[in-house]
Amino acid sequence: MSAPEATTNLVAQIDACGLEHFRIVERPLVPLRRHEIRIRVHACSLNYRDLLIALGQVPSRSSEIRLPLVPLSDCAGEVIEVGGAVDRFQLGDRVSSAQMPDWTAGPLRHENVQSALGGAVDGVLAKYFRGHQRGFVKVPDTLSFEEAATLPTAALAAWNALFEANDLKPGETVLVQGSGGVSVFALQFALAAGARVFAITGSEDKVSRLERLGAERVFRHDTEPHWGQAVLEVTGGAGVDHIVETGGAGTIEESIRATAIGGSISLVGLLTGAAGRVDMLPVLAKTLRIHGVVVGSVEMFERMIAMIEHLGIRPVIDEAFEMRDITAALRYLKSGRHLGKVIIRV
Repeated sequence: MSAPEATTNLVAQIDACGLEHFRIVERPLVPLRRHEIRIRVHACSLNYRDLLIALGQVPSRSSEIRLPLVPLSDCAGEVIEVGGAVDRFQLGDRVSSAQMPDWTAGPLRHENVQSALGGAVDGVLAKYFRGHQRGFVKVPDTLSFEEAATLPTAALAAWNALFEANDLKPGETVLVQGSGGVSVFALQFALAAGARVFAITGSEDKVSRLERLGAERVFRHDTEPHWGQAVLEVTGGAGVDHIVETGGAGTIEESIRATAIGGSISLVGLLTGAAGRVDMLPVLAKTLRIHGVVVGSVEMFERMIAMIEHLGIRPVIDEAFEMRDITAALRYLKSGRHLGKVIIRV
């Protein structure tokens, strides 16, 4: 069953709300239970959720977050120890963690949310990470550990929005918002499915970068605040079939305007806030489907991995930081300068 020679684990820990309150500390290495595995973490990736948790800006779940906390939910590494009843993995397997390890299949339930890593419970930013075998998936040898670490949240949310909550088909149209991990993965997945993809950004520099990734047309929301109308014009008045909505309250009305009759809006993020008022008439008139998407189950994760491996999709990594520089990494994420994923080498 093997085991690390060390008796302690090196972890990043946040002691209080605020990016200045991170420390690298040693914790005892806890023995495995029978169905658990331990991995040597090689890389983690950041999500906007991690920034909000570190800043103490998740009020609806603040009671669930107990400090000190090991942050982050997404990692990839190598199995170095297995419990006596483990049958899904063996030593040396390359794996990635699920963001909600208790959500193995079926619809999302309250108890699944309570297992969310880096929020309700300690996360993965550590030299070693252990958990129940059901909360991990094998990753392709074609992906580096850094690439595999980008998948559990951003990639899976994009996959869920397009192929689980919806059924994206070749020739349909998709609009993605911004250039963060979810949006870039959604762009890549939609193109791989044979869809036409449009994008929105507030950065002139990112227009050409999104076009190089395959976006047919990129709209600037800073110079075209009514970009919903611009989308209608480009699509001959029809609108787009699917929108991966990461903005929230500040963008939802334009998204509704830009969506085709019978289209869908997958609400994945709330970067512009959650509170607002929406005119419901066009939602009814267009028979739109607006639904929330929260990552996905382990079964969805495995289906996504199979597609990524089959089509050779490579995650887009913007910048890499060392574990000791977690504060700088979160500040960079907060700046919004990134395109794709920000990772942490462990």
